[in-house]
Amino acid sequence: MSAIDVPQLRIREVNVAPVQPTRAFVLYWMIAARRPRSNYALQRAVRWALDLKRPLLVFEPLRCGYPWACDRHHTFVLEGMVDHRAAFARHDVTYFPYIEQKAGAGKGLLAHLSRHAAVVVTDEFPAFFLPQMVASAGRQLDVKLEAIDSNGLLPIRSAERPYPTAYSFRAFLRKQLPAHLDQFPLEDPLEDAPLATPAATVPDEILKRWPSASAMLGDIPRTIAKLPIDHGVPAVEMTRGGAVAAHQALMAFMTRRLDSYRLHRNEPERDATSGFSPYLHFGHLGVHDIFSALMTRERWTTRRIRAGAGGKRDGWWGASASAEAFLDELITWRELGFNMCAQRPDDYDKYESLPDWAQTTLANHASDERQWLYSLAQLEAGRTHDPLWNASQMQLVREGRLHNYLRMLWGKKILEWSASPREALDVMIQLNNKYGLDGRDPNSYSGIFWVLGRYDRPWGPERDVFGTIRYMSSQNTARKVSVRDYIKKYAPPPDDLLSKL
Repeated sequence: MSAIDVPQLRIREVNVAPVQPTRAFVLYWMIAARRPRSNYALQRAVRWALDLKRPLLVFEPLRCGYPWACDRHHTFVLEGMVDHRAAFARHDVTYFPYIEQKAGAGKGLLAHLSRHAAVVVTDEFPAFFLPQMVASAGRQLDVKLEAIDSNGLLPIRSAERPYPTAYSFRAFLRKQLPAHLDQFPLEDPLEDAPLATPAATVPDEILKRWPSASAMLGDIPRTIAKLPIDHGVPAVEMTRGGAVAAHQALMAFMTRRLDSYRLHRNEPERDATSGFSPYLHFGHLGVHDIFSALMTRERWTTRRIRAGAGGKRDGWWGASASAEAFLDELITWRELGFNMCAQRPDDYDKYESLPDWAQTTLANHASDERQWLYSLAQLEAGRTHDPLWNASQMQLVREGRLHNYLRMLWGKKILEWSASPREALDVMIQLNNKYGLDGRDPNSYSGIFWVLGRYDRPWGPERDVFGTIRYMSSQNTARKVSVRDYIKKYAPPPDDLLSKL
């Protein structure tokens, strides 16, 4: 296996159509791993281009009709497109960004491009609308379509079943993951790749109907303002999208915050978390780059992995305490979510996917009297009796993120203040996916469903509304960590959205 080859376990044939070797170019349809480095899908496309002696065309589209489409999510993706345009230009690779300006306007574009493609390569992503979109494309294209898994250190097809707990999945990882730690993607698959020349060209008849968005990237706010998306969720200026900003975040965490991660990551008033989740979700940063940067800092080798079975959290990697704590979040918990979405594609985001014990205890307490009930509008505006919860919601609304520890409390209170567990689930999904830059992701679905018992166990004593679902309160949280300044910083203004309640 040469360095450019992608492990077979990460390659999925979407259709049975043939390679068309005489066509003009190899097409990489970039939809999830939106980055030019450490990207197995781009690497696979380069491999095909070299084998077929064809130039490479990178096609990155953005629809406007997807659920929760808004200024915030669109801006983040467009900022990434700016970086991609520059990166691919350095390698003389044709980059074709497309921004849909009316819902449905991009329909047919991939099919027309594929008629000029020798093979089409795309990204594997097991959540949101992407699996259905790729499956539909596979049925329509007359050329081979492959989906490539760049999601985690462990290929998602390594597991043959969904794992019910982090402990059981961690035990599986300890056995399976070491074999994949010497199979990392190339940092720059285009470096020194002797691609065919001249560069690929997009046919004029396609550009006439579906013009390149390159000119639209010069003034992103102006472009966004013209699109038929939700303009009520503004972009987050403090969190820029794209591979350049993602790399800056990576370096900042490694040099300034990693050492304090284990001790202070649960403290809302400390800046100890990584901030990687938006970049991971939109594909601007890959887990392999994070792992490499961390282990280089730790001067780590695979020989330091401690042998043995079991799913205990600590003492596995043979790294520092903060590094091990971070790796458990980055690998165990994140990839556990991908495992669920890949293994239960039809219901990972449905109430029925909860463990039987959780559904039973929630059903037994579904008719319990609620001391407080709030509408979606009240919750969205942070208009509850609980100042800490209100501040958490306002952080999500303003910054597109929730502090990791408070995210758990945020969900537990929604369960407590909703008319039913199903309504609570709907509210959590709506608020998280509408405002969160890391929403619509396997990892964020894990966090939402954990609130209702996924990956957890029964806890006593049995309580109203919760039954044996793990309980959390703002009072206990405030006793564990300092929140006074957090509440002050994120408290909603007195008239914020009040007229809409």
